[in-house]
Amino acid sequence: QVHLVESGGGLVQTGGSLRLSCAASGRTFSNYGMGWFRQAPGKEREIVAAINWSGLFTYVVTSWKDRFTISRDNAKNTVYLQMNTLKPEDTAVYYCAARDSAGLGYSGSDYVYWGQGTQVTVSS
Repeated sequence: QVHLVESGGGLVQTGGSLRLSCAASGRTFSNYGMGWFRQAPGKEREIVAAINWSGLFTYVVTSWKDRFTISRDNAKNTVYLQMNTLKPEDTAVYYCAARDSAGLGYSGSDYVYWGQGTQVTVSS
């Protein structure tokens, strides 16, 4: 059983930064692709970023490429989402997800395991 625990969310002012972390356990972390998703109130869940097993290949939604960065530390079984220049529209619950394969996943259906989410609130 894979267990994912997100942390690092909170309340931040517009223009601020946050780094989300997702600690994984239950299997060999470095074999699998990981992703970050978010869901704002009243909206559908959407992908934010993805990373392959090694960290060599990443994907960030085009709209956020200049502000968000995904990375991973396989020695620590942790994937990160660095978010800079945050805006009120970034307010959402952010979820970490894990695949059952090594490559990038671009939609929710590509992922098998999910964390419980961490709230990010950006005040104006």
